[in-house]
Amino acid sequence: MANPLAFLQDVRSEVNKVTWPNRRETAITTVLVVLMCILASLFLAVTDQVIHLAINFILGFSG
Repeated sequence: MANPLAFLQDVRSEVNKVTWPNRRETAITTVLVVLMCILASLFLAVTDQVIHLAINFILGFSG
């Protein structure tokens, strides 16, 4: 088992190597994620409606 103090020092050393995003990069990424979620939900809603209409047409249901 490794020394816990050495482990924590290694963790701190690795965290210092991480390049953290700045506020602008975080905002841009957040906007892009929200936009992609909206686009995906619209795509799925349209696809669902098309399949619904196709099934109703095939089965001969009205309305």
